[in-house]
Amino acid sequence: MTETSARPPVTLAARDLTVGYGDRTILSGLDLELPGGAFTVVIGPNACGKSTLLRTLARLLAPRGGAALIDGADVHGINTRELARRLGVLPQSPVTPEGLTVADLVARGRQPHQRWFRQWSAADTEAVERALKLTDLAELRDRPVDALSGGQRQRVWIALTLAQDTDALLLDEPTTYLDLAHQIEVLDLLRRLNRGAGRSVGVGWSGESSGHTVAAVLHDLNQACRYADHLVVMKDGAVVRQGAPADVMDARCLSEVFGLGGVVVPCPVTGAPMVVPDAPA
Repeated sequence: MTETSARPPVTLAARDLTVGYGDRTILSGLDLELPGGAFTVVIGPNACGKSTLLRTLARLLAPRGGAALIDGADVHGINTRELARRLGVLPQSPVTPEGLTVADLVARGRQPHQRWFRQWSAADTEAVERALKLTDLAELRDRPVDALSGGQRQRVWIALTLAQDTDALLLDEPTTYLDLAHQIEVLDLLRRLNRGAGRSVGVGWSGESSGHTVAAVLHDLNQACRYADHLVVMKDGAVVRQGAPADVMDARCLSEVFGLGGVVVPCPVTGAPMVVPDAPA
């Protein structure tokens, strides 16, 4: 019998990271490590660098200095297909190609696993079906994506990301366009995936998987505190606080980072910090 062991959780990090657009520098000398196997949520005011950080970790942006790392290796030194098998990415407002059905688009998440000698397989079908089921899209599989509502399209893109069957997920505002019920469904799904539910054994892997390392940008502070294991607070391109939500979110953070008055109290349902905003500070 072949002895197997669980894969260690993926770690993502920024080391002395400097990133900008044109003449403008957004991140300068930023150091950050996202805990492996944790659900990390990045929050902060608009234009503080949250999306820039995630896009750089996902190799969608090239840094001017420093490095974005996955398991200690520079993401720019990894083969593109190999990186796509390890890291799933949902950017802001992805553009949907015309004429594709839901199932067709979700199936594109399997491209990193294809080879000239390994075309579509039963494992690919299983991964797509699982992703459709987890995102409640099975009944819409034959519908054109461009005929769906904004919230439904967002779930299709999340399903594509899940179909990649990676060990890490980066999601930039994954609840955009979703009504409150579907926001909670998506965040509950990400938490379950982070905990190891709904996983398949990856292509070429004979061991067990411990679940996803998940990092998401969210704007809703209460949802961030409710779902995050690790909360990263950014302002003006820098990380100003990080840690467990109960250790990070308080009235001072609300005032200094978001310019809001108010109080932070335990949520009566979950016990997580709950922000009750007042007038601007």
